[in-house]
Amino acid sequence: MANYKTDHAFTGNLKGGALEPTFSGALSFMRRRFTRDLTGADVAIWGVPFDCATSNRPGARFGPQAIRRASAILDGDPQYPSSRDPFETLATIDWGDCVIDHARPQAAADAIQNEAETLLSSGAHLITLGGDHAITLPLLRAHVKSHGPLALVQFDAHQDTWDAGPNGFSHGSFVKEAVREGLIDVSHSIQMGIRTIAPETCGVDIVDAYRCHELGISGMVEAIRLRVGSKPAYLTVDIDVLDPAFAPGTGTPVSGGLTSAQLLMTLNKIMDLDWRGMDIVEVAPAYDHADITAIAASTVVQHYLQGLAGKQK
Repeated sequence: MANYKTDHAFTGNLKGGALEPTFSGALSFMRRRFTRDLTGADVAIWGVPFDCATSNRPGARFGPQAIRRASAILDGDPQYPSSRDPFETLATIDWGDCVIDHARPQAAADAIQNEAETLLSSGAHLITLGGDHAITLPLLRAHVKSHGPLALVQFDAHQDTWDAGPNGFSHGSFVKEAVREGLIDVSHSIQMGIRTIAPETCGVDIVDAYRCHELGISGMVEAIRLRVGSKPAYLTVDIDVLDPAFAPGTGTPVSGGLTSAQLLMTLNKIMDLDWRGMDIVEVAPAYDHADITAIAASTVVQHYLQGLAGKQK
């Protein structure tokens, strides 16, 4: 116990795991250093507590807090399934949360994009904790400024291709607007786990939830690989891609979804793709039970970090 420190989020280094009790201490994501200094950071983890664009149950503004809290149990041990500590390789910080003026929700998209551009300008790989799915649109705008148009890999119950109209900003329309703005390469973009119907596909390939169950892990992996190819890609995971049995804490749950294992195993097998950034959205802890949803979301990010570390190694 002599080597243990408390509040690793403030006292620890950028690299290396923490050996801190899961029930105490400041709750950054997996005990990463809370800092606004991007010097030397390979990865920046960032919260966007915004849910003013949701169409059903609100509460995803509390998602970043819940995901950070749930992530405490993941730090300190060799990470499953890689057996590696990703922080031995990746200097990773928790930047904290985006500054959004609650009195000016119409300005949220610009605030998110501007802060994301600041983070990306440092060269850090950006991982974003949402927030509702509207936040992915300004995140794509920021990433495309750095990387050019991207293939989109979207795990979701919904297509999010509804038309919100001129200057619209909705969690159900970000794909439609991203296509309209030329942010994503639709010929290399794919949606997994869809189990609702929208008026149009916008040219994005869809592997619906029933088809995912029929294909199994290897089939889902193959479908994503064939669609994305070698294109630079952005990953967005709406936690409602999971069946409500595995993610009750979300704003628009839909039965018939993926299991946590299906999502995590698929993600683990596609981490060699050319990822340029990712987000996890729509965790709404007020509807959760025993942190089921927050644990699933934090484990998605943990698997993504393992994949990044494996590439760097």
